[in-house]
Amino acid sequence: MVSLAALIIPLLALWLWWPVHSLARRARLAAVLATAVPGCMPALLLLLLREGGLDYRTLAHLQVPGGWVLAVLLMLAIFVALRDGLWCASALAGRATWKARLHAPGLTLAAVALAGAVSAWGVANALRPPEVQERTLRLAGLPTGLDGLRVAVLADIHASPVNDARHVQAIVERTLAARPDLIVLPGDMVDGEVDSGRANVAPLARLQARYGVWAAPGNHEYYSGYDAWMAEFRRLGLGLLENRMQLIEVRGSRLALSGIGDPAYGRLSRQNSNPSVPEGVPPDIATVAAQAQAAQAQWHLLLAHQPKLARDNAAHGVDLQISGHTHGGLIRGLDQWLVAPANNGFVRGEYEVDGMKLFVSSGAGLWAGFAIRLGVPASIDLLVLRGA
Repeated sequence: MVSLAALIIPLLALWLWWPVHSLARRARLAAVLATAVPGCMPALLLLLLREGGLDYRTLAHLQVPGGWVLAVLLMLAIFVALRDGLWCASALAGRATWKARLHAPGLTLAAVALAGAVSAWGVANALRPPEVQERTLRLAGLPTGLDGLRVAVLADIHASPVNDARHVQAIVERTLAARPDLIVLPGDMVDGEVDSGRANVAPLARLQARYGVWAAPGNHEYYSGYDAWMAEFRRLGLGLLENRMQLIEVRGSRLALSGIGDPAYGRLSRQNSNPSVPEGVPPDIATVAAQAQAAQAQWHLLLAHQPKLARDNAAHGVDLQISGHTHGGLIRGLDQWLVAPANNGFVRGEYEVDGMKLFVSSGAGLWAGFAIRLGVPASIDLLVLRGA
């Protein structure tokens, strides 16, 4: 990824500035360098993170402006495609005046300024603590005892030196004020190693609900020292569902609440107790489905961090899958062609998947490496289950 970015970003910078022929060659070269060098910063930060070349407390704060740079470049890529597409059309139509205007310095500079301002607004949106968003899920075959159950979903908190203890405390307070019956955390609770993140995740210990607080792992737990974080979550009182089913009696109905591992299993991390050995568990829907059947559960609610395996999970008799991972697509308008293809078409909200309901949360936090939200706010999702 780092080497690919190091190739693409300078090419994008060259494409952006070199056609602006009214600028002197030296000025264009300076503009290319001024765009390409900051553009490569996010890739360099990922390399430093992977190699442990910089303390995470410092690196996390540097990732935020790095994400802003990436968002600016993404918008400029769209701009240059439109600009030069129109330039080609003008050339074919013999419109010399339009050709000159499209490659004038003022237009490109205005696009850079606009992309920078819009991306800065997106960063500000991303760093705000989320509000509670209540919605009703209509569910076929829902047992009577589960009708009206209030489930709070805290996906993708990404507690870190950026989403720090104050941010997590705000999430906890707003969740408790919504008075859920059940609280679930479908992965990516943290970023960084335990030593740098223990204080930031500590407010989660205050979460409480009548039917418990339950968590399943996400890919960032595998990146950050899985075993150490699972031990910390247990210390905080979270119920961990690692390819495990928990039977919960709710007003006379038998609810199977389960969680599975993440497809990121096998990824090595320098935070592992042995960096050369993977930690955690792979996703195992067959095991939790068998546990639910053996317990004679009437209804099965699954926590699976990534939504892309929804069709496989539906085939095992799951009634409702709750996921995160996509952050809702981050940027409305780009979500369907950037985020959806990587997640089998699932981005945010409700989906019907082979007789199973899938709910994908937009997330209560955000990874510091791309802290941008435009038209897709963070949310604490309060799901009220109702029979269809």
